[in-house]
Amino acid sequence: MKYHQIDNSLFKKNRKNFMAQMQPKSLAVFNSNDIYPVSADTTLPFEQHRDIFYLSGVDQEESILIVFPDCPNEKHREILFLKETNEHIAVWEGEKLTKAAALKTSGIKTVYWLQDLEKILFEIMTQCDTVYINTNEHYRANVETQTREDRFTKWLKEKYPAHRVAKSNPILQRLRSVKDQIEIDLIQTACDITEKGFRRVLDFVKPNVWEFEIEAEYIHEFLRNRSKKFAYTPIIASGKNANVLHYIENNQQCKAGDLILMDVGAEYANYSSDMSRTVPVSGKFTQRQKEVYNAVNRVKNDATKLLKPGTLWAEYHIEVGKLMTSELLGLGLLDKTDVKNENPDWPAYKKYFMHGTSHHMGLDTHDYGILTEPIQANMVFTVEPGIYIPNEGFGIRLEDDVVIKEKGAPFNLMRNIPIEADEIEDLMN
Repeated sequence: MKYHQIDNSLFKKNRKNFMAQMQPKSLAVFNSNDIYPVSADTTLPFEQHRDIFYLSGVDQEESILIVFPDCPNEKHREILFLKETNEHIAVWEGEKLTKAAALKTSGIKTVYWLQDLEKILFEIMTQCDTVYINTNEHYRANVETQTREDRFTKWLKEKYPAHRVAKSNPILQRLRSVKDQIEIDLIQTACDITEKGFRRVLDFVKPNVWEFEIEAEYIHEFLRNRSKKFAYTPIIASGKNANVLHYIENNQQCKAGDLILMDVGAEYANYSSDMSRTVPVSGKFTQRQKEVYNAVNRVKNDATKLLKPGTLWAEYHIEVGKLMTSELLGLGLLDKTDVKNENPDWPAYKKYFMHGTSHHMGLDTHDYGILTEPIQANMVFTVEPGIYIPNEGFGIRLEDDVVIKEKGAPFNLMRNIPIEADEIEDLMN
């Protein structure tokens, strides 16, 4: 891995917290992701399933974690099953985790090779009543591919039909949404790498550069700072392209006088950052562009202050809508009649700001978190208002990642990334 080894106290704590919420005489199973084929002998780069990583730190294919806190054999209360490494694998793929390395990574003492799985599993299944299976219940999930986890769950339920089944995901949704300080530090590192990429791009942008050239500047800086990739598919949207919320073609030339909306983040150690900045191609905003830019920035700053423990996500977005409505009135994009006659289910401001303001951040860019439950301290959220004006040929989005604090304003993990319009102009000139 490119990243520095993570203190395994994080994974020990995560397992302890998970096991504390399990039913008596139950075990839980977590699988690595598949390596997905493209065609012929080509595969996509491996991405570890975030849940097994969260609980073990193991970042390797064909790995299985089992936790069984009430197991009568203390040795089997935490078990890792790994693909056995050998000289052939070491030569062709690089050495996989040894049992000693797995202990150092995860803090789990009992490590078996995968060929022992069925034998050990039979033994411990006779000692438990309930099995926790891991399903994807994220509110944005749209999974069409059968995963390794799905196949294992199907096999397990067929082989052991008399066991009760419970779900891991509701526990993980709550645990993963509240970050340990080690996790916050890892997200901060991802944000710091993103900052380096952004500052590089500010020196690079000028009329007639191409969107994909800007994308290349980012990934150059990310890779040289131990990130393995973008945290998500980057958006480099110049001119009217910024009005397409998920524009990812990044294949147009940046014209003088236009703006470039960049929604980009580096990952680090599987943790995401998520930044949006909008900059002028020519190094200077027009008066109208700056008016809209400053309005978006004011909404971002005021919306950030609303993120406090106890706040409900849905109510927060209603309040942000009021902030945005006020700014759109000031910009002349809405009038009082628009607001008076608005549809409560799709308020007038949605014409220019149609997406949500904030989402959970962490191991996934849209991380786990139950939106119907109150916000808690040490959750990490994005704050990302935008104003999109197709008939004026530009859109502006600004986005930071913040940590909710027990008292006071959230802590901005992107506090060092330039955002004020005048600072952007100074740096570009």
